[in-house]
Amino acid sequence: MIGGIIVSAFAVLGNLFKPKTFAGLFGAAPSVAIATLTLTVAKDGRSYASAEARSMVVGAIALCFYSICVAFLLIRGRVSVLAATLSSTAAWLCVALGLWFVFLR
Repeated sequence: MIGGIIVSAFAVLGNLFKPKTFAGLFGAAPSVAIATLTLTVAKDGRSYASAEARSMVVGAIALCFYSICVAFLLIRGRVSVLAATLSSTAAWLCVALGLWFVFLR
């Protein structure tokens, strides 16, 4: 029930923006994360859920960096999609491991 309410709220938020494809993005990821954290608190406690939430934030930052790199390479670098995604995956891994080393270790 909690997940459904959150999905609906984010879907409404997503419908306010253009293009409408943001509705799926806003509806899926945050609601799954919140539902997962809610279940984690119930099963393993707040401290474990807190560590999981920090890991989600680090993953989101690394994914954002990856997305920016792919977009930059495709728009400005004029490279193939395969080359852009493979090289950006390496950049994502460096950012994710770097943030983990600094904040989560």
